[in-house]
Amino acid sequence: MKNDICYSDMPVKLVAISSGVSYGALGSTHHSLHDVAALRAINNIDIVVPADNFEAQQAITLAAEHKRPIYLRFGKAAMYSLPSPATQGDRAGESAFAIGKARVLRDGHDLCFIANGETVIHALLAAEHLKQRSISARVISMHTIKPLDTAAILTAANDCRAIITVEEHMIHGGLGEACASLLLQAGLSPKFAIVGFPDEYTVTGAQADIFRHYGISMEGLGAVAAELLAR
Repeated sequence: MKNDICYSDMPVKLVAISSGVSYGALGSTHHSLHDVAALRAINNIDIVVPADNFEAQQAITLAAEHKRPIYLRFGKAAMYSLPSPATQGDRAGESAFAIGKARVLRDGHDLCFIANGETVIHALLAAEHLKQRSISARVISMHTIKPLDTAAILTAANDCRAIITVEEHMIHGGLGEACASLLLQAGLSPKFAIVGFPDEYTVTGAQADIFRHYGISMEGLGAVAAELLAR
C-alpha cells in the first residue's frame, strides 16, 4: 500500500470489511483495531469511516471518482439510518457529505462527542440520555479521519466545555489522538477523553457485548461525560 499505491499516487479504492470487533466471538486474532493508526502514518491516502447508510452510499459514490488513494472502513452489521443534520436545530443545512468535512448530527454546548463508524449511534443515544440531566451534547460524525476536519474540532473546543472522542479502534493512533494533537497544537485545552479499546487483548463476545464492556454504549458514554464535566 505504501509503495505501490500511495507513493505511486494511484487512485486505488481500498475497502476494508468486518473491521473493528465485527468478528467479536472469534477474539483478538480476528479484531482489526490498528488499521487507522498504521494508515495515518502513510502519506497520500484518505481514510473514511462511514457511520450510516447515507454516509456509506455517499462515500462509495465519491470514492469511485476520487483522484487519489482512499481507504473505506466498514463493519459487518447492518448499518443504521441516522437523523439528518437538516432536522437538527440551527445547524440545518450541514447534511451534505464531503470527504474531509464532518457532519454535525446534533448540536449542543456543554460537551461534544466526536465519533465515527458504528460508534456514532451510541454517541447520539448518549446525547439524548444526557439531555434528561440538563446536559447539552453535540454529536459530530467525523467520518473522515484523514484529512481531518480541523475546523469542526476547533469550533467544538471553543463552543463546548468538554470533548469525548469515540471510536471502534485502539486508543493509540486513531481518531482520539488525532483530535488531541490538533487541540494541543492549537493551544486549546477543553476537558478531554478518548473512548476506544485500551492497550490490551480484547475480551471475547458479540460486538455489542464488547462495546458495552469498553464503555461504547449509551450508559458508558453518559458516565464518561458526567465524570468529565464534574472535574
